[in-house]
Amino acid sequence: MTVLEIDRPTLDLEDIVESAASALEGAPALEVIRWASATFGDRICLTSSMSDAALIHLVSKVKPGIDVLFVDTGYHFAETIGTRDAVEAVYPVNVINVTPSRTVAEQEAALGPRLYGRNPDLCCHLRKVEPLGRALEGYMAWFSGIRRDETASRRDRRVVEWDRKRGMVKVNPILGWTQDDMDNYMSDNGVLVNPLHYDGFPSIGCEPCTSRVAPGEDPRSGRWAGMGKTECGIHL
Repeated sequence: MTVLEIDRPTLDLEDIVESAASALEGAPALEVIRWASATFGDRICLTSSMSDAALIHLVSKVKPGIDVLFVDTGYHFAETIGTRDAVEAVYPVNVINVTPSRTVAEQEAALGPRLYGRNPDLCCHLRKVEPLGRALEGYMAWFSGIRRDETASRRDRRVVEWDRKRGMVKVNPILGWTQDDMDNYMSDNGVLVNPLHYDGFPSIGCEPCTSRVAPGEDPRSGRWAGMGKTECGIHL
């Protein structure tokens, strides 16, 4: 039985993950996307930070109409919100705006101002991790755009993983891509890119926690600079 011939009723999700992770390691992104789309049907979605639309472009070629979850933290750059709106207008996908349970004002009233500076892990949990977890509950699997070359914590990730925290399957079609692969794909296909990329922001998060990066520096060094933090918690 090949990975493309999985009989879902006879295997649980963790069995599917183990088979697929081995069979699809090193496979082209579109092959991974085709497998996941065939396996999970309408029970798979895509998440995007709207840094660019590379994964959205790839997935929509195989599965037009897919749900794209965007976590609107209330702290995003205007350019990021504009990229979200452009994606919704340009690509054949269903953009779903996911929001935290509290507005920024409500959070500040309860926990004090500038939580992102005092306790960035808690702020990320409340405004990113928890809302996304709620939004993912209706799905069996999700596409993520993480890459191994981004952070040390992502180097040992697999193209198909069991997301134990959420009890679902996580699919990483471009895990093995380099930044050059990304740049070439976006240039060759005219993919939408957040304009902040051209203004010194190679990695884009919430505005209060993202700063410009000098040429030659680690692309993610502008995220939570000086806080000893490299991940928001979604992918840990």
